[in-house]
Amino acid sequence: MLDSIRGKKDDEDKKSPDLRGNNNKKDNDPDIGERLKGMVSRVSKGKDADQEDEKKEPPKRKMPRPMPRPIKKADESPRLRPPPKKPDDKKPKGGLGGFGRRVPDDDDQRTLIGAAVFAVIFIVLIGAGYYFFVYSPYQEALGTAKQAKISEVNAYYKGPLATDPSGIDLRLQIDSAQTVEQANAIDVLTPATTAWRNYQNQQIDSQKDQYGRVEIVYTAGDQKNVITKVADAQTLVSQADAAVLSNIKIKTPDTLAVPILINRTMAAGGLINVGNSVDVYLNPSSANATNTSELNNTPNISGATVLAILRAKDSGTINANKTHAQEIAINNFISSSARAESATQDVESLLQAAAANNWNQAEVSNNLNAYGWKLSDFERSSNLGDLNAEYLILLEIPREDALFLIKNQYNVILTVPTQEAPTWMINELKSIYS
Repeated sequence: MLDSIRGKKDDEDKKSPDLRGNNNKKDNDPDIGERLKGMVSRVSKGKDADQEDEKKEPPKRKMPRPMPRPIKKADESPRLRPPPKKPDDKKPKGGLGGFGRRVPDDDDQRTLIGAAVFAVIFIVLIGAGYYFFVYSPYQEALGTAKQAKISEVNAYYKGPLATDPSGIDLRLQIDSAQTVEQANAIDVLTPATTAWRNYQNQQIDSQKDQYGRVEIVYTAGDQKNVITKVADAQTLVSQADAAVLSNIKIKTPDTLAVPILINRTMAAGGLINVGNSVDVYLNPSSANATNTSELNNTPNISGATVLAILRAKDSGTINANKTHAQEIAINNFISSSARAESATQDVESLLQAAAANNWNQAEVSNNLNAYGWKLSDFERSSNLGDLNAEYLILLEIPREDALFLIKNQYNVILTVPTQEAPTWMINELKSIYS
């Protein structure tokens, strides 16, 4: 029996009958063997069955074989698949949403929307208030400061310096200023003064004439012309700033010598001499004053040079007598003396005689040198003079002022600037104020 159970064959005749009812199958059929093993295992199970089951290792789990990736074609674009939808029966109902958050109901949604709208309105109001009350006024002040600086640059950098590099650099600095303080801190006058001084000194060197003079034309307000020495012009340029230098023009003098016949009052009291510089004013009381030019505090012609001055002939007649008598009586001894001097002379006759070589020219010239000026100077020191004397004065003035002086020679007044005063006036001023 056991041999039959174990699968051993003693004899073909002693086989056990086939109980499965399938006599067509052979004894060595694999299904029968498997069944027999199962039966043996159940029969042989005893007390240690449970221990054997514990000692049995669990069957190893076979790892699934990875699916091969599909080969992507060269012209094929990737296709995105929508995430799978959860069925309605698996969705949370009234509980937690994704990531553990509770799905708000309708009231909560309305509250959140109202809060969001209020926040947006509040932010818009804050932004509008900042723009209209802070940002916009500040930008307007910054624009005003920049425009003021740009106007200052344009006022200084004009004419020949309109494209000067320093002016271009100043405009870039003003445009890049971020605050009002930065715009106001930009110094325009200093670089403009430096640029104008360099330019005007070059003009002095190039425009001086053969006598070492230049003509300065001041174009601010009423145009004024002054003829001055190169040294004086250089001093003016070194002391003035861009506000003055940008309004003057230096050119070569173009002058005329214009003679005028005026009385002593109009001729600065007759106390001017050759080489003096005078300013010419139009007499306000004259009939042509308002028609010729506008009355102001500046001279109509500045820095006119006296080239010659002639005193009228009547001032050259001399008639003087001097008598001295003395008588002394001592003890019937009588001593007497008498002295008399007289002079009757016509200076014009002496000049004519010297010119005709009838008299020694050197002697006459030595005696009558600057006779008219000496006479006026004696009159000044004695405080007594001929107030009706007339003078013919030859003035050097710019060409453009010649017509004005010719038309108004009987209505002008010559004045002497104290800064360019003659020697006698300097001495008098020093004696008075020292």
